[in-house]
Amino acid sequence: MNKKLLSLYGLKWNPFSPDVPTEALLLGPKIENFCWRVENLTREGGFAIVHGEPGSGKSAALRLMVERLSNLRELKVGVLSRPQSRLADFYREMGDLFGVQLAPHNRWGGSKALREKWQAHIDTSLLRPVLVIDEAQEMQPAVLNELRLLCSNRLDSQQLLTTVIAGDNRLVTMLSEETLLPLGSRMRVRLAIERQNQAELEGCLRHALTKAGAPKLMTPELITTLCEHAAGNARTLMTMAGELLAAGARAEARHLDEKLYFEVFSVPPPDTPRPARGGRRP
Repeated sequence: MNKKLLSLYGLKWNPFSPDVPTEALLLGPKIENFCWRVENLTREGGFAIVHGEPGSGKSAALRLMVERLSNLRELKVGVLSRPQSRLADFYREMGDLFGVQLAPHNRWGGSKALREKWQAHIDTSLLRPVLVIDEAQEMQPAVLNELRLLCSNRLDSQQLLTTVIAGDNRLVTMLSEETLLPLGSRMRVRLAIERQNQAELEGCLRHALTKAGAPKLMTPELITTLCEHAAGNARTLMTMAGELLAAGARAEARHLDEKLYFEVFSVPPPDTPRPARGGRRP
């Protein structure tokens, strides 16, 4: 959204955009507890999982967690960008994330170099490096199993990495399948993000507006209406609010209200077919 539209409402940024600053994301009690538990997990290593329906806020939770972990001195945090990769590209990206020269055709050499790098990190900081994987339901079982074995040391009594995976509910189904049961049983920290109730959605929306610098952009009635029609989904809520913001800016409305909502989202009645000329009326 351009500066002219933002200045119309005194906004510092578009509060409904997916790329809002981390400070605009609401850190609820469940997410705060999850971040705290993952921070403690870095002292021992292991796996953590975030799962929920699409649009429920999994990626936002990961952003808050990554920012918290990045504030820990000397802790290396890497975010995998291509979860759908095959083993060779998986090793290439792991080498790039952790600063190791890898030859993908030499998997043994690659795993040895990565494990030595992680052990050196542990010896220096006493913390396990962190790997974050969003959209993990797209990962191939062979890659997930390779990751499990790559992190394990001393007959599975030591973990060299802290791994946080996130995905929709297909990920939970995957981890219950026979080939991935050994990985599924190793999830030490879990965060299940469920549908939010109206009060939670309202809190999220008001927080976004306040942080963007326009707490009175929407009338209380509009906030209630939006949250009632968002079906408990944060992404749906922000998408609808973004459409209203664009419509309000185009009309140069002083604020966003229920009247604008019904203008934007009302469904026109179906056209009544007219009888043909000269035809007999029923």
